[in-house]
Amino acid sequence: MKFKAQFDFMKMRRPALFFSLALVVCSLLLVTFRGLNLGIDFTGGNVVQVEFSSRPDVGEVREVVSSVVAREAMIQNFGDSGIIIRTNEDTEKSREQVVDVLKGHYPDMKVIGFEKVGPVVGRELRNQALLGVTAALVAILIYITVRFQFRFAVVSVLPLMHDVIVALGFFSLTRMEIASSFIAALLTIVGYSLNNTIIILDRVRENWKDLGKAGILDLMNLSINQTLSRTVNTTLTTLFPVLTLCIWGGPVLAAFSYAMLVGIIAGTYSSIFVATGMLAEWWLWKPDRTIPLSSRAKAQEKNAAKA
Repeated sequence: MKFKAQFDFMKMRRPALFFSLALVVCSLLLVTFRGLNLGIDFTGGNVVQVEFSSRPDVGEVREVVSSVVAREAMIQNFGDSGIIIRTNEDTEKSREQVVDVLKGHYPDMKVIGFEKVGPVVGRELRNQALLGVTAALVAILIYITVRFQFRFAVVSVLPLMHDVIVALGFFSLTRMEIASSFIAALLTIVGYSLNNTIIILDRVRENWKDLGKAGILDLMNLSINQTLSRTVNTTLTTLFPVLTLCIWGGPVLAAFSYAMLVGIIAGTYSSIFVATGMLAEWWLWKPDRTIPLSSRAKAQEKNAAKA
C-alpha cells in the first residue's frame, strides 16, 4: 500500500478550520443583528388571485404592485390567464391598494380570490423547520456512531451545521427573501453534504487498519485523494442544474436555488477540509494509544505538535 498522496489537503487543515470558524461566527452575527428577510409563509400576509383576458408579463405586474407595497411581492402565474400575488402586508387596506393599482393598469382584471395568511401559520412553519433540521442532525449523529464510531459521527454532523449556518448567513447578508422552499433546501443541503462527507469517511474507515503505519495525516490525505474524483463528479453534476435554476428559475425558485448553490459549495468544501481536518486534529490531540505507531507516524505527530 502506498501512502503518497497527490494533494496534501492536511497541510491546509488548520487555516481551513480557522476560515470556517470565522465564517460561522460572521454568519451567526449577521443572523442575530441583521436578521433574515422572512417571506409571507413565515410572517403572514395577503394572497390575491387575479385573472386577465390577456395575461401580462410577471415582471410588469411586479413593478406595478411594488408601487404600493413596502417589500417586494411574490408574483406567480397560474392556469392560462391567472396570476397569484403574495405580499408581506396582511391588512385589508394593503390588499385593496394592490387590487386598485392593478385595476388602474389592467381594467379587464378580475379578482377571483384572496386569502390572509396569519402570523400563527408563520410561527408554526418556523418551529417545524427548526424541529426538522434538529431531528435530522440527531438521527445522523446516532446512525454514524453505530455504523462507524463516535469521532466520525461528531465530525460528520458539525460540517452539516457549518453548511446550514453559512447558508443562513448568506441570506442575511444579501437580504434575499426566505420562502417555505428554503426549508426544503436546508434539508437537501444536509443530505447532500452528508453524502460527500460519508464517502470520504467511509474510505477513511477502510484505510483505518493502516493508521499505525501511515499516521493520521497521510491516512486522511490518501482517503481524500482516493475519493476526490467522485466528489468532484458529484459536485459538478449537481452544481450545473442548480446554476441554471439560479439564472433562469425566477424569483419564485430563488430561495431554493440560491440556498442550494451556497449549500453545495459549502458542503463540498466542508467535507474535504472541515470534517477530515477536525478528525485529524482530534486524533492528534487525543490518539488511541492501543494502536502501535510506526516511526513515520510518530514523527508526523511530533511535527504536528510543534506546528
